Amino acid sequence: MADIKNVIPLTQKWEGKFSNDPNDSGGATMMGITMRTFIAYRKKKGLPPPTIGNLKDISPDEWEAILKMFYWDKWQADQINNQSIANILVDWLWNSGSWGIKIPQRILGLVEDGIVGYNTLYAINTANQKGLFQDIKKAREQFFWDIVKNNPTQQKFIKGWLNRLADFTFKE
Repeated sequence: MADIKNVIPLTQKWEGKFSNDPNDSGGATMMGITMRTFIAYRKKKGLPPPTIGNLKDISPDEWEAILKMFYWDKWQADQINNQSIANILVDWLWNSGSWGIKIPQRILGLVEDGIVGYNTLYAINTANQKGLFQDIKKAREQFFWDIVKNNPTQQKFIKGWLNRLADFTFKE
């Protein structure tokens, strides 16, 4: 079974410090955590709404808790048999929201509802693991190119997206 400890260094490797690029739909972001996600996390924890300063000062523990709550657990990645597949799926959700679930569901021939349940997990775990990984990676690359095609202002991000994607490799 996949373990969140294995995706943390891979995710952190590709996340920079604070950014607030006007062309980035995520807006104010610290180490990949958007202000929108940080607000949702704090609300769920019963904490006061965060400021940009709070986002800039996010603790490693809070960063990991957000990764687990909104990405790892949403994919129910603890129930995915192959770590490589769990990593690429969680990272896609991290970077692209619900498309990171819906497009893999499409690849698997499932209803694209963005909800990971028994059918999605069963399909992932019973598929040819290497073939599924390759299909996910190829679809994710196409997803990036489609973003740029539909919004040319995103061209400046494509090299980084593709370099990040290249870092995901399949292991049994």
